[in-house]
Amino acid sequence: MTKQQAWLQAIRLRTLPLSVSGIIVGSAMAKVLQFTTNPDEDIHFWPIFVLALITTIGFQILSNLSNDLGDSQKGTDNKGRVGPTRAVQSGMITQQEMKFAIYICAILSLISAGGLIYYSSQNLTPELILFYAILAIVCVLAAVTYTVGKNAYGYRGLGDLMVFLFFGMVSVLGVFSLYGNGFEWLVFTPAVTIGLWSTAVLNLNNLRDHVNDKKSSKNTTVVKLGFQRAKFYHAFLILGGFAAWLLVIAIFTFLTFNFLLPLALIPSLLLFPHLKCVFLNEIPKDLDSELKKVALVTFASAILYALFINLSL
Repeated sequence: MTKQQAWLQAIRLRTLPLSVSGIIVGSAMAKVLQFTTNPDEDIHFWPIFVLALITTIGFQILSNLSNDLGDSQKGTDNKGRVGPTRAVQSGMITQQEMKFAIYICAILSLISAGGLIYYSSQNLTPELILFYAILAIVCVLAAVTYTVGKNAYGYRGLGDLMVFLFFGMVSVLGVFSLYGNGFEWLVFTPAVTIGLWSTAVLNLNNLRDHVNDKKSSKNTTVVKLGFQRAKFYHAFLILGGFAAWLLVIAIFTFLTFNFLLPLALIPSLLLFPHLKCVFLNEIPKDLDSELKKVALVTFASAILYALFINLSL
């Protein structure tokens, strides 16, 4: 492995599509609402959308780099780990180099978040501007403290909750409000889907690594529940997300008479054979490919949803 390959591995490119799924869904719904209520109003849609994508990717990379560092510091990334060898673990990147990269990534992410808030400011009250400024700082802290520090929440089984909140609620509802919209229950529903499916990706990661996590005192939800019971928890995440996804697509199909919208359900149908594979699995290492499937299903669902819902305009 070269130094460049080690950095690319530390960034974990395969996690990035999942991280922007909520931005795509929330922005698509904001665009539809804006067109139907105030079609002539300039809300800076494209600058906000692009900056939201960049900012979210920045936060995700920051989380990935911090995870690489934190698990290395705590000895969780060792020879017993089932997943891919991490960058610091491999020795190609030192802990000091990773710390410097984390600082730079945090600063760049905050700069991007500042630009996002600036372009959104005409749509926001002063109180909301302050709220989003604080939220940006919270996102940075959450990304870093997942595995870094003595009180890393990922080692106390809180990773699932945080993924649900940030990938689902903050991502979908947060970007929706940046376009000048208030809270809408219809937007809450796809936020639940993205949040649950994103949590399912983390759960697969923890199912894969549960033996070594337990030995390393990384008390994930899987470690707390046990391998077999965590499969039922996984079914709840997948099926709960699918139910919410089916509901929002049915509602918008009825409201807009857009009968192409149900096509956005097609990728999620792959989750049913996926669940069968998870329940039959007894070799944690084999779950790595399933992790990719759920991430790509979530991303593809978001893309198709955004595409077909905008055909209603």
